[in-house]
Amino acid sequence: MYLFTHINSFSNLVAEGSVGLNFDIFETNLINLLILTGGIFYLGSNALSESLVERQQKILGAIQESEERLAQATQRLTESETQLEQAQLVIASIKSDAETTAKQVKSAILTDGKAEIERLSTVAKSQIGTIEAKVRKQISDYVVALALQRVTLQLEGKLGADTQQQIIDRNISKL
Repeated sequence: MYLFTHINSFSNLVAEGSVGLNFDIFETNLINLLILTGGIFYLGSNALSESLVERQQKILGAIQESEERLAQATQRLTESETQLEQAQLVIASIKSDAETTAKQVKSAILTDGKAEIERLSTVAKSQIGTIEAKVRKQISDYVVALALQRVTLQLEGKLGADTQQQIIDRNISKL
């Protein structure tokens, strides 16, 4: 209700002509307002354009920095890929060398093993020959001893001391 009362009183004032526009420039301070508004626009536009230029430079700097980082990352990726390829070549070479070395070592071990087996066989054959010769000599000595023992027994009963002495002397001279 209060609002309706004020609207009615304002419309009464307009109807009476007591409300109107004042066109006196000095009285209304229009020049001061224009100068103030112009100064605000002039100073505000410089500050605003400086702020926008500064923001634009920051954005451009950030874009350039991102592009530089991208270029560096791309370069590092290329270098890493090259190093990976080189490492794979080195690994393949090492693997090949290891296989070759393993084959050579295996061949050398087999050759050495065969040579050792042959040497041991030769030594064993030599030892067997030596043992056989010793056994033959022992058997021969035993047979000779038995034969002498028999002959001695037979001769003791049949031969006299003179005949025995002659046989012993003959056998000694043969030796």
